[in-house]
Amino acid sequence: MAGPISAHLLPDTADVADDGRLSIGGCDLVDLADQFGTPLFVYDEDHLRARCREAVVAFGDGVAYASKAFLCGAMARLAYEEGMHLDVATGGELFVARHAGVPGERLVMHGNNKSDRELAMAVEEGVGRIVVDSFDELDRLDALAVATGARPRVLLRITPGVEAHTHEFVTTGQDDSKFGFTVSSGLALAAVERAVRTESVELVGLHAHIGSQVFEVGAFARAVEVLADFAAPFGLPELSVGGGLGVPYVEGESAPTLTEWAAGIRAVCDAAGVTAHVSAEPGRAIVAAAAVTLYRVGTVKDLPGIRTYVAVDGGMSDNPRPVLYGSGYETLLPRSAAAERPRAVRVVGKHCESGDLLVREGWVPEDLTVGDVLATPVTGAYGHSMGSNYNHVLRPAVVFVADGEAREVVRRETFDDLVARDAPAPGPGDETVESGS
Repeated sequence: MAGPISAHLLPDTADVADDGRLSIGGCDLVDLADQFGTPLFVYDEDHLRARCREAVVAFGDGVAYASKAFLCGAMARLAYEEGMHLDVATGGELFVARHAGVPGERLVMHGNNKSDRELAMAVEEGVGRIVVDSFDELDRLDALAVATGARPRVLLRITPGVEAHTHEFVTTGQDDSKFGFTVSSGLALAAVERAVRTESVELVGLHAHIGSQVFEVGAFARAVEVLADFAAPFGLPELSVGGGLGVPYVEGESAPTLTEWAAGIRAVCDAAGVTAHVSAEPGRAIVAAAAVTLYRVGTVKDLPGIRTYVAVDGGMSDNPRPVLYGSGYETLLPRSAAAERPRAVRVVGKHCESGDLLVREGWVPEDLTVGDVLATPVTGAYGHSMGSNYNHVLRPAVVFVADGEAREVVRRETFDDLVARDAPAPGPGDETVESGS
């Protein structure tokens, strides 16, 4: 048995009318599902802008939005308009950000295995900072300098040996990690010494990232203490603590705000005598709670004494986090958002996998029925960006809502999109290559 969904799990402008219907940004969610179809990502634009502004106030110029959490042209432009830099981790993310009009100098380029082409793109587009992750990458930058004369500004990614209390797949600060130069092994010191000597790069600072969905500010504080001690002899002007601040997904969870997170980090830096400019790269904390995903219920399967399955028209193709990380979510019916939720259900998708579930233990009103619009809140991060076409399901549309208006910022895929990259079939008389020849 669960009561109405808590307000802190909904976007800032969420409002429940007297008849119980839920709106975001002044737009009724059931009406949006009817207008744009389902599944549908609905983002509260005011919420997004407010979190970007909070991050800029908390950390100052240089704070970067971690675009891997959710990226499209509209989101890139919004973050840039609100004063944020953007953290990109691939050539594709770099391309989207530049295509959206974000200047190269406002971008931070990440990646543990950047290709020659991606590094060349970063240099060509005038990326403000490249976060170097390995000695092999320094080799590639040496070769790029010989070929182009470029000398990009770089941060070195340092692995501080701090293990965050989160899922093992999203911990990155421990010594046993594919990311960065480890302090305890001496690799970090060797990397700094090499970067200082070389003419291929301009070393401007250090970077660390300990993991994602981290609730404990103390874990970040321990990483900063290691970084501060390591960085002290070098006098570098910049220090980035990365991202990873967690958000509440289900009832009973809480997390620090961006402001509280920044204050905790700054206090540790002040105590350690850090004089470098301290920045960060929040992603999930900017976008996760800004969105809900809308689905249409297609099947309700009651198994007396076992459970009730509610199947919707999406699934692991639009939200793989429950399958990947065992992540929990809440459920609600936008037509009766203020109602009690006494009925226990398991919300599953339409894919050919028993593991295709969205909400393992959800609660809904007793009168849920086929055809209802069902919403899962806090789905603004890592749903759209990690989605797929498994079973050739069409990827959802994305709408931004504000002041009673909804604008489609990513259109829904069509069946034609599914075959757009297929090579044309051979026509009559076309030569074919026999197998094994």
